[in-house]
Amino acid sequence: MKASTRLRELLSRGIVAAPGAYDGLSARLVEAAGFDAVYASGGAIARAAGYPDIGLLSFSEVMDRVEKIVDAGGLPVVADADTGFGGSANVERTVRAMERAGVAAFHIEDQSFPKRCGHLDDKSLIDAGEMCRKIRIARQTLSDDDALVIARTDAIAVEGFDAAIARAERYIEAGADMIFVEAPETLEQIRAIAQRLPGLKLINMFYGGKTPLVPLPDLEAMGYHLSIIPSDLQRAAIHAMQATLAEIRKHGDSSALAERLASFKEREEIVQTRRYLELDRV
Repeated sequence: MKASTRLRELLSRGIVAAPGAYDGLSARLVEAAGFDAVYASGGAIARAAGYPDIGLLSFSEVMDRVEKIVDAGGLPVVADADTGFGGSANVERTVRAMERAGVAAFHIEDQSFPKRCGHLDDKSLIDAGEMCRKIRIARQTLSDDDALVIARTDAIAVEGFDAAIARAERYIEAGADMIFVEAPETLEQIRAIAQRLPGLKLINMFYGGKTPLVPLPDLEAMGYHLSIIPSDLQRAAIHAMQATLAEIRKHGDSSALAERLASFKEREEIVQTRRYLELDRV
Protein backbone atom coordinates (compact mmCIF):
# COMPACT_ATOMS: atom_id res chain seq x y z
CA MET A 1 0.00 0.00 0.00
CA LYS A 2 1.23 3.49 -0.81
CA ALA A 3 2.23 5.58 2.18
CA SER A 4 -0.31 8.22 1.16
CA THR A 5 -3.15 5.68 0.99
CA ARG A 6 -2.11 4.25 4.33
CA LEU A 7 -2.14 7.70 5.93
CA ARG A 8 -5.62 8.44 4.58
CA GLU A 9 -6.87 5.15 6.01
CA LEU A 10 -5.33 5.94 9.39
CA LEU A 11 -6.93 9.40 9.40
CA SER A 12 -10.32 7.84 8.65
CA ARG A 13 -10.08 5.73 11.82
CA GLY A 14 -9.21 8.47 14.30
CA ILE A 15 -6.67 11.12 15.19
CA VAL A 16 -3.05 10.35 14.24
CA ALA A 17 -0.10 11.58 16.31
CA ALA A 18 3.09 12.25 14.35
CA PRO A 19 6.18 13.04 16.45
CA GLY A 20 8.79 15.19 14.74
CA ALA A 21 11.94 13.57 13.36
CA TYR A 22 14.95 15.35 11.92
CA ASP A 23 17.09 12.47 10.63
CA GLY A 24 16.93 8.76 9.91
CA LEU A 25 17.78 7.75 13.46
CA SER A 26 15.01 9.79 15.06
CA ALA A 27 12.57 8.51 12.42
CA ARG A 28 13.43 4.91 13.33
CA LEU A 29 12.91 5.67 17.00
CA VAL A 30 9.44 7.04 16.25
CA GLU A 31 8.56 3.84 14.42
CA ALA A 32 10.03 1.62 17.16
CA ALA A 33 7.94 3.48 19.74
CA GLY A 34 4.78 2.31 17.98
CA PHE A 35 3.52 5.47 16.28
CA ASP A 36 1.60 5.30 13.01
CA ALA A 37 3.18 8.32 11.30
CA VAL A 38 6.20 10.57 11.56
CA TYR A 39 6.57 14.30 10.95
CA ALA A 40 9.62 15.57 9.07
CA SER A 41 9.99 18.78 11.05
CA GLY A 42 11.49 21.67 9.11
CA GLY A 43 12.36 23.48 12.32
CA ALA A 44 14.10 20.46 13.82
CA ILE A 45 15.94 19.81 10.53
CA ALA A 46 17.21 23.40 10.55
CA ARG A 47 18.32 23.20 14.17
CA ALA A 48 20.04 19.85 13.53
CA ALA A 49 22.22 21.75 11.05
CA GLY A 50 22.96 24.35 13.73
CA TYR A 51 20.64 27.06 12.41
CA PRO A 52 17.42 28.64 13.72
CA ASP A 53 14.11 27.99 12.00
CA ILE A 54 14.07 31.18 9.92
CA GLY A 55 14.39 29.82 6.39
CA LEU A 56 18.18 29.52 6.24
CA LEU A 57 18.42 25.99 4.85
CA SER A 58 18.21 25.48 1.11
CA PHE A 59 15.63 23.34 -0.65
CA SER A 60 18.29 20.68 -1.34
CA GLU A 61 19.46 20.58 2.27
CA VAL A 62 15.93 20.03 3.53
CA MET A 63 15.13 17.42 0.89
CA ASP A 64 18.26 15.46 1.79
CA ARG A 65 16.93 15.06 5.33
CA VAL A 66 13.36 14.35 4.21
CA GLU A 67 14.60 11.54 1.94
CA LYS A 68 16.53 9.97 4.82
CA ILE A 69 13.49 10.17 7.10
CA VAL A 70 11.36 8.42 4.46
CA ASP A 71 14.01 5.78 3.79
CA ALA A 72 14.61 5.05 7.48
CA GLY A 73 11.37 3.22 8.13
CA GLY A 74 7.94 2.19 6.99
CA LEU A 75 5.81 4.96 8.48
CA PRO A 76 3.92 7.50 6.39
CA VAL A 77 5.85 10.78 6.48
CA VAL A 78 4.19 14.18 6.81
CA ALA A 79 6.76 16.72 5.61
CA ASP A 80 7.23 20.42 6.24
CA ALA A 81 7.60 22.12 2.85
CA ASP A 82 7.86 25.62 4.37
CA THR A 83 6.65 28.19 1.82
CA GLY A 84 7.33 25.84 -1.08
CA PHE A 85 10.80 27.44 -1.09
CA GLY A 86 9.77 30.40 -3.20
CA GLY A 87 7.15 31.27 -5.79
CA SER A 88 4.92 29.25 -8.04
CA ALA A 89 7.70 27.54 -10.00
CA ASN A 90 9.49 26.68 -6.75
CA VAL A 91 6.31 25.10 -5.40
CA GLU A 92 6.01 22.87 -8.45
CA ARG A 93 9.62 21.70 -8.10
CA THR A 94 9.21 21.19 -4.35
CA VAL A 95 6.08 19.08 -4.80
CA ARG A 96 7.73 16.91 -7.44
CA ALA A 97 10.67 16.31 -5.10
CA MET A 98 8.40 15.51 -2.18
CA GLU A 99 6.49 12.98 -4.26
CA ARG A 100 9.70 11.36 -5.55
CA ALA A 101 10.94 11.09 -1.98
CA GLY A 102 7.79 9.18 -1.03
CA VAL A 103 6.17 11.49 1.51
CA ALA A 104 2.50 10.84 2.24
CA ALA A 105 1.63 14.47 2.92
CA PHE A 106 3.28 17.89 3.10
CA HIS A 107 2.26 21.34 4.24
CA ILE A 108 2.88 24.67 2.58
CA GLU A 109 2.45 27.90 4.52
CA ASP A 110 1.38 31.43 3.68
CA GLN A 111 4.35 33.21 5.22
CA SER A 112 6.55 35.34 3.01
CA PHE A 113 10.03 33.99 2.36
CA PRO A 114 12.22 33.70 4.39
CA LYS A 115 9.75 32.27 6.87
CA ARG A 116 9.94 32.01 10.67
CA CYS A 117 9.05 29.31 13.14
CA GLY A 118 5.29 29.41 13.62
CA HIS A 119 5.67 30.29 17.31
CA LEU A 120 8.09 33.18 16.76
CA ASP A 121 6.89 36.78 16.52
CA ASP A 122 7.20 39.32 13.69
CA LYS A 123 6.00 37.07 10.86
CA SER A 124 4.72 38.39 7.54
CA LEU A 125 2.28 36.82 5.08
CA ILE A 126 1.85 36.64 1.34
CA ASP A 127 -1.45 37.63 -0.23
CA ALA A 128 -4.16 34.99 0.21
CA GLY A 129 -4.62 34.86 -3.56
CA GLU A 130 -0.96 33.98 -4.05
CA MET A 131 -1.27 31.23 -1.47
CA CYS A 132 -4.35 29.85 -3.25
CA ARG A 133 -2.31 29.70 -6.44
CA LYS A 134 0.41 27.75 -4.63
CA ILE A 135 -2.18 25.27 -3.38
CA ARG A 136 -3.65 24.78 -6.85
CA ILE A 137 -0.17 24.25 -8.32
CA ALA A 138 0.69 21.75 -5.59
CA ARG A 139 -2.48 19.74 -6.17
CA GLN A 140 -2.11 19.81 -9.97
CA THR A 141 1.55 18.77 -9.80
CA LEU A 142 0.91 15.61 -7.79
CA SER A 143 0.38 12.41 -9.73
CA ASP A 144 -0.65 10.58 -6.54
CA ASP A 145 -4.28 11.44 -5.82
CA ASP A 146 -3.97 10.14 -2.26
CA ALA A 147 -1.05 12.42 -1.31
CA LEU A 148 -2.28 15.14 1.01
CA VAL A 149 -1.69 18.84 0.31
CA ILE A 150 -1.90 20.57 3.68
CA ALA A 151 -2.39 24.35 3.68
CA ARG A 152 -0.98 26.16 6.69
CA THR A 153 -1.85 29.70 7.68
CA ASP A 154 0.11 31.76 10.18
CA ALA A 155 -2.45 34.57 10.09
CA ILE A 156 -3.54 34.47 13.75
CA ALA A 157 -0.38 36.27 14.89
CA VAL A 158 -0.40 38.71 11.96
CA GLU A 159 -4.00 39.50 10.99
CA GLY A 160 -6.05 38.05 13.84
CA PHE A 161 -8.16 34.95 14.41
CA ASP A 162 -11.10 35.74 12.13
CA ALA A 163 -8.74 36.60 9.27
CA ALA A 164 -6.98 33.25 9.79
CA ILE A 165 -10.31 31.43 9.49
CA ALA A 166 -11.16 33.40 6.35
CA ARG A 167 -7.81 32.51 4.80
CA ALA A 168 -8.26 28.85 5.73
CA GLU A 169 -11.67 28.79 4.06
CA ARG A 170 -10.16 30.14 0.84
CA TYR A 171 -7.35 27.57 0.98
CA ILE A 172 -9.86 24.75 1.29
CA GLU A 173 -11.74 26.12 -1.72
CA ALA A 174 -8.44 26.25 -3.64
CA GLY A 175 -7.99 22.50 -3.20
CA ALA A 176 -6.19 21.89 0.09
CA ASP A 177 -6.85 18.37 1.39
CA MET A 178 -6.21 19.37 5.00
CA ILE A 179 -6.03 22.70 6.82
CA PHE A 180 -3.46 23.74 9.42
CA VAL A 181 -4.17 26.93 11.37
CA GLU A 182 -0.90 27.53 13.18
CA ALA A 183 -0.46 28.75 16.76
CA PRO A 184 -3.96 29.17 18.23
CA GLU A 185 -3.44 30.77 21.62
CA THR A 186 -6.47 29.63 23.63
CA LEU A 187 -8.61 26.55 24.06
CA GLU A 188 -11.53 28.56 22.67
CA GLN A 189 -9.59 29.22 19.46
CA ILE A 190 -8.68 25.53 19.15
CA ARG A 191 -12.38 24.61 19.45
CA ALA A 192 -13.47 27.35 17.04
CA ILE A 193 -11.04 26.23 14.34
CA ALA A 194 -12.47 22.71 14.45
CA GLN A 195 -16.07 23.96 14.49
CA ARG A 196 -15.78 26.56 11.74
CA LEU A 197 -13.64 24.73 9.20
CA PRO A 198 -14.77 21.63 7.29
CA GLY A 199 -12.70 18.61 6.32
CA LEU A 200 -9.41 17.30 7.62
CA LYS A 201 -7.59 19.43 10.19
CA LEU A 202 -4.05 19.39 11.59
CA ILE A 203 -2.93 20.90 14.89
CA ASN A 204 0.58 21.58 16.18
CA MET A 205 0.91 20.33 19.75
CA PHE A 206 4.17 20.77 21.64
CA TYR A 207 5.16 21.74 25.16
CA GLY A 208 6.21 25.35 25.64
CA GLY A 209 4.63 26.91 22.54
CA LYS A 210 1.85 29.47 22.20
CA THR A 211 -0.81 26.79 21.89
CA PRO A 212 -2.17 25.18 25.07
CA LEU A 213 -1.76 21.43 25.26
CA VAL A 214 -4.89 19.35 24.73
CA PRO A 215 -5.07 15.53 25.14
CA LEU A 216 -5.42 13.58 21.90
CA PRO A 217 -8.87 12.15 22.72
CA ASP A 218 -10.17 15.68 23.31
CA LEU A 219 -8.67 16.92 20.03
CA GLU A 220 -10.28 14.01 18.22
CA ALA A 221 -13.64 14.79 19.81
CA MET A 222 -13.32 18.40 18.66
CA GLY A 223 -12.73 17.29 15.08
CA TYR A 224 -8.98 17.20 14.56
CA HIS A 225 -7.41 14.42 12.52
CA LEU A 226 -3.63 14.87 12.75
CA SER A 227 -1.45 16.14 15.59
CA ILE A 228 2.21 16.93 14.94
CA ILE A 229 4.71 17.21 17.80
CA PRO A 230 7.62 18.83 15.97
CA SER A 231 10.47 19.47 18.38
CA ASP A 232 10.07 17.44 21.56
CA LEU A 233 12.46 14.66 20.52
CA GLN A 234 15.16 17.12 19.59
CA ARG A 235 14.71 19.11 22.79
CA ALA A 236 15.03 15.91 24.81
CA ALA A 237 18.16 14.97 22.87
CA ILE A 238 19.74 18.38 23.54
CA HIS A 239 19.50 17.95 27.31
CA ALA A 240 20.67 14.34 27.14
CA MET A 241 23.74 15.34 25.12
CA GLN A 242 24.48 18.28 27.42
CA ALA A 243 24.36 16.01 30.49
CA THR A 244 26.62 13.42 28.83
CA LEU A 245 29.11 16.05 27.68
CA ALA A 246 29.27 17.53 31.19
CA GLU A 247 30.02 14.07 32.61
CA ILE A 248 32.73 13.38 30.02
CA ARG A 249 34.33 16.77 30.65
CA LYS A 250 34.33 16.19 34.40
CA HIS A 251 35.43 12.54 34.52
CA GLY A 252 36.75 11.68 31.07
CA ASP A 253 33.99 9.15 30.32
CA SER A 254 30.24 8.70 30.66
CA SER A 255 30.16 5.51 32.72
CA ALA A 256 28.26 7.23 35.54
CA LEU A 257 25.39 7.70 33.11
CA ALA A 258 25.42 4.11 31.87
CA GLU A 259 21.75 3.51 32.71
CA ARG A 260 20.77 6.54 30.62
CA LEU A 261 22.77 5.51 27.56
CA ALA A 262 21.68 3.11 24.84
CA SER A 263 23.89 0.05 24.93
CA PHE A 264 26.14 -0.84 22.01
CA LYS A 265 23.73 -3.66 21.16
CA GLU A 266 20.64 -1.44 21.33
CA ARG A 267 22.25 1.15 19.08
CA GLU A 268 23.15 -1.43 16.44
CA GLU A 269 19.65 -2.91 16.56
CA ILE A 270 18.08 0.50 15.96
CA VAL A 271 20.18 1.14 12.85
CA GLN A 272 19.68 -2.49 11.69
CA THR A 273 23.37 -3.34 11.40
CA ARG A 274 22.75 -7.11 11.26
CA ARG A 275 20.25 -6.81 8.41
CA TYR A 276 22.71 -4.84 6.29
CA LEU A 277 25.61 -7.20 7.01
CA GLU A 278 23.47 -10.23 6.14
CA LEU A 279 23.02 -8.87 2.60
CA ASP A 280 26.50 -10.21 1.89
CA ARG A 281 25.21 -13.73 2.60
CA VAL A 282 22.31 -13.63 0.16
